[in-house]
Amino acid sequence: MSQSGARLDLRLNATDKARIARAADIRGIPVSTFVRDAVLREAEQVMTAELSITLSAQESRRFVRALDAPFKPNAKLKKALAALR
Repeated sequence: MSQSGARLDLRLNATDKARIARAADIRGIPVSTFVRDAVLREAEQVMTAELSITLSAQESRRFVRALDAPFKPNAKLKKALAALR
């Protein structure tokens, strides 16, 4: 199925459907375009909020120092690497 052919079905009460249709009409776009754009905008906000990490300046400096520090494997990692050899 092509991307443009993918469907998403939902049930609305008459009041909600009329409200959405009115908003789409105000924008001068089809209801399907209005709903798609609104849902994609919300999906982007959710993913940004849930998949992004914000660090304070102090946390950011600590993180960069940890990345810049030489890697030192701990005992468990050394044991696992030895088992692979």
